[in-house]
Amino acid sequence: MTTICEQSADTGFSPYTSGKVFAVAPMIDWTDTFCRRFHRLLTRHALLYTEMIVADAILHGKRDKLLSYDASENPLALQLGGSDPVKLAEAARIALDYGYDEINLNVGCPSDRVQAGTFGACLMREPETVEACVKALKAVSSVAVTVKCRIGVDDQQPEAVLPDFLRRMTGAGADAIWIHARKAWLQGLSPKENREIPPLDYDLVHAMKRENPDVFLGINGGIASMEAVRAHLAVMDGVMVGRAAYNNATLLTTVDSAVYGETARPVDWDGVRDAMMEHAARHIAEGGRLVHLTRHMVGLFQAYPGARRFRQILSADATRPGAGPDIIAAAFAAVDIDAGPKQAA
Repeated sequence: MTTICEQSADTGFSPYTSGKVFAVAPMIDWTDTFCRRFHRLLTRHALLYTEMIVADAILHGKRDKLLSYDASENPLALQLGGSDPVKLAEAARIALDYGYDEINLNVGCPSDRVQAGTFGACLMREPETVEACVKALKAVSSVAVTVKCRIGVDDQQPEAVLPDFLRRMTGAGADAIWIHARKAWLQGLSPKENREIPPLDYDLVHAMKRENPDVFLGINGGIASMEAVRAHLAVMDGVMVGRAAYNNATLLTTVDSAVYGETARPVDWDGVRDAMMEHAARHIAEGGRLVHLTRHMVGLFQAYPGARRFRQILSADATRPGAGPDIIAAAFAAVDIDAGPKQAA
């Protein structure tokens, strides 16, 4: 059973008070509690995010199902969706009892569902609404309140829109702003296309940081390697990685040393395997299915000998009726971990 984290929301912990930050981006249908437990086995310090949860769902839905998580997942941020300051504040007040380390407002998702609710990336056109939402969240929150945005939408000129947006957010009290360095097109592009087609403008985001040296600004979008992470951190306060961290989860094993300065050490792969098997056994005993966990593990061991067989086992065998934790053991056994990843030619 997913447990309610026992960490108090009043501990004063903030991901933004101890230097540079590496975060795994919130991703709908991907960064659920099973994904986050897996990622936490690979990195102790990376900031993890929930999927976006709409404020109305918290107010009227099954709160424990939406907000409960395993205590191992902290530091963990809750991403909220919505545009009503009163509803967002009440949703945050409820969520804080679950021990989240941050409340993040989604101002970047371009999906049809989000547009129908007039929030997400649509709010880039209504900075005064976002400003009111941040103020309302700050009024009830004992943890960091942050915003994740785009550089603009549709025909907006990012070099004109973004500086004003940042001024409003910091004036409202936002503790950090994560910027996806692409526009979003609200019509004509799917959410997937909105992650790939609009050109990245890292230079603009870097310029915003230089113009706002005292504001925590993080960058997101198209960052796929630890070399790129380090390059951005030379300018920015934080780097947020999404698909690359999910599809090549081995990247996360380098975060603690490369970003947080820990001494590099070999990964305890047996420990990762055993922990996921334990999570799986508990979940299955409560009526769940193995694939709920293993679908998040398929991207591990890219370029390792045996990686293809690893993916096959987790993609096929784990979906069969009655599949148990032994499937995870079989998948790990298929990989020559000691050989390490093959170097690209």
